[in-house]
Amino acid sequence: MNREQLIKLRAFYKNQLLNDTLPFWFPRSIDNEFGGYLLMRDADGSLIDDDKAVWIQGRTAWLLSTLYNTIEPRQEWLDAAKAGIDFLNKYCFDADGQMFFHVTRDGRPIRKRRYFFSETFACIAHAAYAKASGDEQAAGKARALFTTCIQYADGEKKLPPKFTDTRPSKGIAIPMIMINTARQLCETIGDPRCDEYISKWIREIETGFVKDDIQCVMEQVAPDGSIIDHIDGRTLNPGHAIEGAWFILQEAMHRNNDPHLIDLGCRMLDYMWERGWDQEQGGIFYFRDVYHRPVQEYWQDMKFWWPHNEAIIATLSAYLLTGNEKYAQWHQMVHAYSYQHFHDPQHGEWFGYLHRDGTIAQTAKGNLFKGPFHLPRQEWYCYHLLNSYLDKDRV
Repeated sequence: MNREQLIKLRAFYKNQLLNDTLPFWFPRSIDNEFGGYLLMRDADGSLIDDDKAVWIQGRTAWLLSTLYNTIEPRQEWLDAAKAGIDFLNKYCFDADGQMFFHVTRDGRPIRKRRYFFSETFACIAHAAYAKASGDEQAAGKARALFTTCIQYADGEKKLPPKFTDTRPSKGIAIPMIMINTARQLCETIGDPRCDEYISKWIREIETGFVKDDIQCVMEQVAPDGSIIDHIDGRTLNPGHAIEGAWFILQEAMHRNNDPHLIDLGCRMLDYMWERGWDQEQGGIFYFRDVYHRPVQEYWQDMKFWWPHNEAIIATLSAYLLTGNEKYAQWHQMVHAYSYQHFHDPQHGEWFGYLHRDGTIAQTAKGNLFKGPFHLPRQEWYCYHLLNSYLDKDRV
């Protein structure tokens, strides 16, 4: 891609973010009665449920605060971010300190989950809001939540187990999400622990989950890093591993284009693009088997929205770091597929779920798992990535 193409791409991502994606959600999703956000919405934006997913409350408060910090200090973004922060603090922590996953509109708890992702998103939300508002209490809450997340990640704090000890395993999700949590903390309020922990989690991914001999990134492995040769242990999530690739490429950029991290991130992207991209129909498969055997989950060949967001970021990051035209081609492929199939030109935003052939499986744009996060984060991140690259290129 030449400079003119990159300039057009930058303008596209900014325009989509500000004039297509965000207007679908705001201001109508702000709950002026109980606080937080009403995000379970159909194609036209109508509400299909008024329950609230706690992790998406945190993600949304992070997004709004980040827009205030990095795009323009609009008071409506800051006020809307505060609505989410206040709701999280008032309703979303149980007496034992663990966060809920699913609450009613007015904050009554429905359930928890056996992971701590609500805490990670509350952490980055408080950190971004603290930077936007200057609220030291929010900054303290963010650092306290980061401490809690480290304790969960290291096993110092325990969550109720989902499985017995018969077949122990560890997943890539924890080091991945902790890298991103620490990076967000670094870029907003700072924390002296971040760099050391980020390096630790990168090593954990590289040594435990990246399998160069079979060109693969595993989703879960045994504690010693070996492959668990059972259906669950063999199941890959290409989009998730590609998300991990751009987290590591982002760290490469923060470390003066560290060649080792560039190589690691690009290997992860290469391996999982090869395994995940549908050569016949286009788009990224949701699940694959490491040995190309049948996958248990019936939705394994569907195309979900968020892996495409991650692949758009990863391919652009890889291209700007390496100049390898392969990544420019991949970026154009996943970009074209995504904005042709997921995007709704009538009402804005993206549909979440497609059949393998690219037809819409169902029309919801918001539910307990989808909200204003993956798509606006992708458009925001790509805009800033291109902005930074083009500014340096001009110098």
